[in-house]
Amino acid sequence: MSTRKFTKIICAAAVVAALTFSGCSGLTGLTSDDNNPVENVSAENKSSVTKTSHTEASPNKPESNSRISDARNTPAVRVARTVGPAVVGITNKAMAWDYFNRPVETEGVGSGVIFKSDGYIITNNHVIAGAKEIIVSLADGNTISGKLIGADEMTDIAVVKVEAKDLPVATLGDSDDVVVGEPAIAIGNPMGLEFQGSVTVGVISALNRTLDLNDKRVKLFQTDAAISPGNSGGALVNADGEVIGINSAKLATNGVEGMGFAIPINTVKTIVEELMNKGYVARPYLGVTIFDKPTAARYGYQLSIEKGVYVFQVAIDSPAGRAGFQRGDIILNIDNAEVNSVADVRNAVASHKVGDKVKVLLDRNGNQETVEVTLEEMPQPSNQ
Repeated sequence: MSTRKFTKIICAAAVVAALTFSGCSGLTGLTSDDNNPVENVSAENKSSVTKTSHTEASPNKPESNSRISDARNTPAVRVARTVGPAVVGITNKAMAWDYFNRPVETEGVGSGVIFKSDGYIITNNHVIAGAKEIIVSLADGNTISGKLIGADEMTDIAVVKVEAKDLPVATLGDSDDVVVGEPAIAIGNPMGLEFQGSVTVGVISALNRTLDLNDKRVKLFQTDAAISPGNSGGALVNADGEVIGINSAKLATNGVEGMGFAIPINTVKTIVEELMNKGYVARPYLGVTIFDKPTAARYGYQLSIEKGVYVFQVAIDSPAGRAGFQRGDIILNIDNAEVNSVADVRNAVASHKVGDKVKVLLDRNGNQETVEVTLEEMPQPSNQ
């Protein structure tokens, strides 16, 4: 490796990230079944669970059916009544280790949205990540053990299943029809189940906000509806009572208020369908470990290239390995589009399908050459 391009930094600066997932509290319009686009669930996905009952009154259950005036019967009121019962609490019981390396059980709470009446629930991947046990708290006060059907870290979407029938379901809308300025109503469990079913109201502040999360670039809705820890996985609903997004992240920094983010529901539909059919999302990959200047600095290195990304490692049994990539290569563009960051490369690859051929321009020791790569399905972890 050339020391001109890549040298070790002795002292690395600490970096504080302002963008955080709204998260589990306590942790660091699908249509009705007849019209649901997500089907074909195998019998293996069903779990044996236990149902327990609470005697406490549910905060989501209407206290009466009496009519209220048209002035009071706002979109938020109607959404709370129709969508609220389909929003659940999800408790993640995980295992951690204390200062003396002793196992300690931890517990965090997020939110979820029922999209099939036989117990299928959308939530965030980070809500259930590392869960030893998943407990679902329904709006009527009942709690049921849940089973993870599948999760996708890249889009932060997961599907959980409980053994139940005739559950209330939310209606999924079309996020492509969302416009800036229209009402946005968030339902979830901010700060835990003590505040289960909380409703906050705002507007859609922006569409297609592109944010970089852990070297992954994602597009989200921005809203000023209050989103707090525990809201993750809950519903973002329009004035027609249709779920248009799944609440996922907020911008948390001094002096910033009213900047929450949700995953557009059309993206969620596609991911959920694959999770239910396969348990994971099939994606193409190159098979290289790459660095841009920021990622290199995080690992204690200084990268001295003007453009492109540096190939630090190549998996031999991978598309890049079979195409002849070498450590020290610099990827300049993919299919004639410049790539100057890790996110650029990942987005370029993710825009293709498994089996597609892409042309990659490499700089190798000052000489440029174009290599054709056939993309393959990214291997899944052994525990899936």
